[in-house]
Amino acid sequence: MSNIPTTQTAAVVPFHGADLEIRNDHPVRQPSELAPGECLIKLYCTGVCHTDLHASHDDWPLHATTPLVGGHEGVGEVVAIGANTGECPVKIGDRVGIKWLAYSCLNCEQCRNGREQNCPKAKLSGFSVDGTFAQYTVSYVYHVTPIPNNLDSSAAASILCAGVTVYRALKYSGAKIGEWVVLPGAGGGLGHLAIQYAVNMGLRVVAIDTGLEKKNLCLELGAEKWIDFQQEKDIVQAVRDACDGEGAHCAVVTTASPSGYTQAVDYLRPGGTLMAVGLPGEAKLEASIFFTVFKSINILGSYVGNRQDAVEALEIASRGKVVVKYECKGLSDPQRVSRLRWSGHTADTIHSVYDALAQGKVAGRIVLEMPK
Repeated sequence: MSNIPTTQTAAVVPFHGADLEIRNDHPVRQPSELAPGECLIKLYCTGVCHTDLHASHDDWPLHATTPLVGGHEGVGEVVAIGANTGECPVKIGDRVGIKWLAYSCLNCEQCRNGREQNCPKAKLSGFSVDGTFAQYTVSYVYHVTPIPNNLDSSAAASILCAGVTVYRALKYSGAKIGEWVVLPGAGGGLGHLAIQYAVNMGLRVVAIDTGLEKKNLCLELGAEKWIDFQQEKDIVQAVRDACDGEGAHCAVVTTASPSGYTQAVDYLRPGGTLMAVGLPGEAKLEASIFFTVFKSINILGSYVGNRQDAVEALEIASRGKVVVKYECKGLSDPQRVSRLRWSGHTADTIHSVYDALAQGKVAGRIVLEMPK
C-alpha cells in the first residue's frame, strides 16, 4: 500500500528500567520488508496491562528486549502481508487482534499439546518483539486473532489478554457449576472479567479487593460476596464463612501480591484448586506442605492462553455475556475520549495510566486510542 507512512508515534522503553518515551519518528516496517508469515497491522487501539508495567520496570526474572515498543493488547486492520506467505488465514482489510503471544512454532511438543504460550521459540508482544503502543506493528498471520463483527474494538483489546488469561484459568481449574471461586484482585483489569466468565460458567464468586468503587463494580458484575482486604482482619476466615463455612472450591489469583497466594491455600476446602495467574517478580509461594497434602490441594500455574482460548473468550464477549469496563485515553494526545469515568484520573497520557496501575487505582481497564 502506497499510503503507509515511514514513521509513526510510538511509546518506547529505551532501556531496562527506563520510563516510556513517546517518539513521533519511530520507523514503520514497510510491506516490502515483511518476511513470509508476517503482517503489518494498522492499530486502532490497545489495552494497557500490568505486564506492560513489569516490562518497563524490568522487575521480573525474565528481561524484556530493549529498545522496545510496549503493549500486547492491540486491535487493528491488516494492511500488508509478507510475500510468499502460504495458506494465509487472514487477508488485507481484516480486523484482527494481537496478543501477548505473538508467535510460536506450532510444531513442538508444547504447541501440539495446546500450550503454545510455552513454546521454546515463543515471541512475546511488547516484551521480546515490538508491541502495540504504536500506530503500526508487525505480527504473525497464524497468531493474530479475528475479531467478531459485533464486538467493539476497544472491548476486544482487553479480552485479548486480560480476558483470555482468566478465561483459560477458569476453564482448566476443574471448578463445577454451583461451586465457589474466590477472585483476589477482583476489581482490577483481569479480575472484573474473571467475575463475568465465572458467573457465565455457573460458578459462585467471592470477590476480594478494596474500595467502594471496586466493591460496587464487583457486585454489579455478579459477585455474590465481597471482602475488603484492607478492612477485614482475617481474610482466611472471612472466605471460609462466605463459602458455607467450608472454604472455596477454587481460587484464581490474579493479584501480584504474594499474600494472595499464601492465603488461598489456607481458605480452600479439601480438594480445592489454586490457579496461580498473577506474576509477582520476586515473591515466593509459601504454604504448609502438611496441609497442602492433608487437604489434597491442587496448585496449578496458568499462563495466558492459546489461539483457541482467544477465539472462545472473544466469542463469549461478542454475545454480550462479558462486558469490559474500560476508559479510553490517548497514547500521547491530551484529548480525552471517555466511555466510563472513574474518579482520580486526570492526566491522559500513557504515563498517567502507568502511575494509576502501580498504585492499584484502576477499576476495570484502560484502553489507548491510536493517533489518526
